[in-house]
Amino acid sequence: MPNLAWNTYGKGVENVGRDGAPEAVDLPIEPGPDQLLIRIDAVGLCFSDVKLIRQGGDHPKLYGRDLSVEPTRLGHEATVTVIEVGSDLADTYHAGQRLAIQPDIYVDGRATAYGYTIPGGLVQYHLIGPEVLAADAGAYVIPVIEDMGYAEAALSEPWACVEASYTQRRRLEPLEGGSMWIVGSADDSRTYSWSAFLDRPSTIVLSDVPQQVADLVAAASGAEVIVRDGITVDTLAAAVGDVAPEGFDDIVVLDPTSADLIEAMAPLIAFRGTMNLVGTRPLDGKPALDVGRLHYHYTAYVGTNVADIAAAYGEDRNRAELRPGGVAAFVGAAGPMGQMHMQRAIELADGPRLLLAIDLDDDRIEATKAMLADLAVERGRELVFFNPTHSDESSLDFVTRMTGGALADDVVVSVPVGAVMAEAADLMGPDGMFVAFAGVPNGTLAPLNASNVYLANAQFTGTSGSSIADQASVLGKAERGELSPSRSLAAVGGIEAGRAGVEAMIEGEFAGKIMIFPQLSGLPLTGLAELAELHPEIGSLMAPGNVWTVEAENKMIEMFGAPSA
Repeated sequence: MPNLAWNTYGKGVENVGRDGAPEAVDLPIEPGPDQLLIRIDAVGLCFSDVKLIRQGGDHPKLYGRDLSVEPTRLGHEATVTVIEVGSDLADTYHAGQRLAIQPDIYVDGRATAYGYTIPGGLVQYHLIGPEVLAADAGAYVIPVIEDMGYAEAALSEPWACVEASYTQRRRLEPLEGGSMWIVGSADDSRTYSWSAFLDRPSTIVLSDVPQQVADLVAAASGAEVIVRDGITVDTLAAAVGDVAPEGFDDIVVLDPTSADLIEAMAPLIAFRGTMNLVGTRPLDGKPALDVGRLHYHYTAYVGTNVADIAAAYGEDRNRAELRPGGVAAFVGAAGPMGQMHMQRAIELADGPRLLLAIDLDDDRIEATKAMLADLAVERGRELVFFNPTHSDESSLDFVTRMTGGALADDVVVSVPVGAVMAEAADLMGPDGMFVAFAGVPNGTLAPLNASNVYLANAQFTGTSGSSIADQASVLGKAERGELSPSRSLAAVGGIEAGRAGVEAMIEGEFAGKIMIFPQLSGLPLTGLAELAELHPEIGSLMAPGNVWTVEAENKMIEMFGAPSA
């Protein structure tokens, strides 16, 4: 039985495959006792793969691996069928069982990933074992019902990342046993209270705080207290760095006024740490904050303008979901992930009433209109597109006009550029939420209006990847008809189209997602509209607007070589 694969041997798209083609690799005769032999039915291509293509073995999840000696394989958005089951797994899995793979895998606390550390789904058949089936959270696979389409099941992974954007990933209360740094100004005359959480830290550093706050800490906390006064922008890292070399779990800033000071303190927030801003007057500018850390480190900026410092914490004040009946602005709206965020908002039972879609590409905008306009009408939502390159208005002017000056309740950004993210944040009104979905690297700075965190309850959020629960939730919504993942699909191809699909993804050739079906041969990479024209027997089974269906998929498989177990 042939087994074609697109292995990756180093940096650059030219190192995907051999001489621009897939190569034949050995097909195991039978799995080991703790392994499954799986058939890859469909695998989506994701822009996050570009980082691996550009970095090769330097990618963080490859840990310096020499790909020329030990290649990996792209394709983390995969749905598979079990072909053979190892003897130790016979009570759990069976031949013919369908599974979706959750790629964000942890082994002994270390982040690995299917499609990165573990070679992924751009292959026809391969083995998976304990590295996927017995990792920290158990098995990183999810059962798929028989009548769900292959593309629909594979799309559950990127859809899970979208779903995860609206679940609370930030830690929103001081860490039990953690380190806390409280920074103030000695001339602050406000009387503070602290109704909860002060007993949690094991170490508290006080810098220039009013005596009343120092007395509060002494009375209510059993922590080791360290005093480091005289903090300035130039001296703060040296002054406190020895206390928490990995960063402070929680930082509290009383009566903040200096944007430069907030900017200098922000890098001292630990992974999944919080900064609590407590004040009544705005900063003197916008601090440049690390939007990469919002996305990858789940840094939480919380705040309050009341005297109770604890009032800033908790999920009641810090939301993660789009505002029901509100206004949501999407920047990079017509790219594959922007489309998915908008579709979710439209299909959300209690979603926003007005969606403002901002993008710079007319072709992508038209494709997105075809995909989502009728759905928006059906769900009673207003969907308005805007391309600032064709207008005298800026994006801010547009959002201001469309909202009567109120601005957006939620801003979702899918463009991995710091300057764009900074401009997008300005579209957010009071009590707004900013979702940094684009995977900008850590260290990407953007000037953000941090004053609104404590004066107007602004939320700056971001997520990276997804969990088994997120993906299972998406599959469940699809089964119940609450979500239609296949609407995101824009192009398909057989196994030979693997590299063409990667190149098209990098170039942004298609507005939606690209799906490779490794069991099909002779099907070049083809957009769905073109596929409908070339093969009317497939096109006639698509939904209006060339939306993918299980029926169209089955006809394509029949024509180009149905999978066989």
